[in-house]
Amino acid sequence: MKIGIVGVAQTKHEGKKPKQIFADMIFEVVSKVLEDAGMVRDDIDNVVTVSNDFWDGRTISSMAVMDASGSVGRDVTTVEGDGTYGAVMGVMRTLSEFDTTVVCAHAKISECNPRAVFNCAFDPIYERVLGLDAISSSALQARRYMTKYGATEEQFAKVSVKNHKNAFNNPYAHLPLDITVEDVLNSKMLADPLKVLDCSPVSDGAAAIILAKEHVAKKITDNPIWIKGIGYCCDAYHLGERDLAETTALRDAAERAYKMAGITKPLKEINVAEVYDAFSYMEPMWMEGLGFCKKGEGGKLLDEGVTGMDGQLPVNPSGGVISAHPVLVAGLVRIIEGVLQLRGTADKRQVADAEVALAHGINGPCGQSHCVFILGK
Repeated sequence: MKIGIVGVAQTKHEGKKPKQIFADMIFEVVSKVLEDAGMVRDDIDNVVTVSNDFWDGRTISSMAVMDASGSVGRDVTTVEGDGTYGAVMGVMRTLSEFDTTVVCAHAKISECNPRAVFNCAFDPIYERVLGLDAISSSALQARRYMTKYGATEEQFAKVSVKNHKNAFNNPYAHLPLDITVEDVLNSKMLADPLKVLDCSPVSDGAAAIILAKEHVAKKITDNPIWIKGIGYCCDAYHLGERDLAETTALRDAAERAYKMAGITKPLKEINVAEVYDAFSYMEPMWMEGLGFCKKGEGGKLLDEGVTGMDGQLPVNPSGGVISAHPVLVAGLVRIIEGVLQLRGTADKRQVADAEVALAHGINGPCGQSHCVFILGK
């Protein structure tokens, strides 16, 4: 049985949304996703919400968006992780017993202390007391990657330049920038080797998709986008128990997704990729884990222009996570951007003749857990 994506929607991703609470953002995207699919709330059988108590600053934070998500009188499942994992849950629920499922995610990071919250992700006995957060832990990974495989700060800077420039073509992006490699290299150092322009912004935003069984999807639209393959895998929790330069979990997740989708040569068979580049070094590193090149050659793809808008495999034509980072929402946005590409409705960021798209999400410190979707017409 095939599952199709028949509706997508996202808010503008911004540094602050002072005029909207969580429920307002979810009501906005759920209303828009229903409109996109030509459906009404009574057409939805099942709802999956994605939220996090720490980020939202309240217990059972999913309850704050129940009414707005349209879950009253329906089955509802809550996922506390990246939006790609919410989509996985949505697929499983749709395959099991429902015809249609809304998956929605929200983030209002402007109302919390993100560095303090992320510190809570680490082991409370051995690691949390060190003051580790997303930036400092990722700096450890970036340095390890540079040391083991020879990746350079200049190559990382090229990611920031490329993706921030792409963001000018995306009306939903938070931070489009016209910058140079030198601008990135000369920006303020936060945690060696990561500088301000190597890091994603803190963003508020929300997103939603509608999933449907094949026979229902074909009734809803003449152009459903099919989920061809899914793979996900989790690595060790403690940073010291894995080599941070390796992408073991991502390789496993990608291999599972490729096998399901029948892909044997990803660089040749995938036309566009949206990867979770929360930090600039992540894009080349994840490209290696996704099998687009050999270990240590992710930077070479950048140097040769392979991942540019006019390259063999455009990566993050939306501007990526480095240009808009609503935590939990960002992975679902990668799926949405893939759908828009395959529909041919990505406007100025459209990749020509896109037939197969890859969307990628992560959970946990330094890409502890990865989720890969392969989408096709």
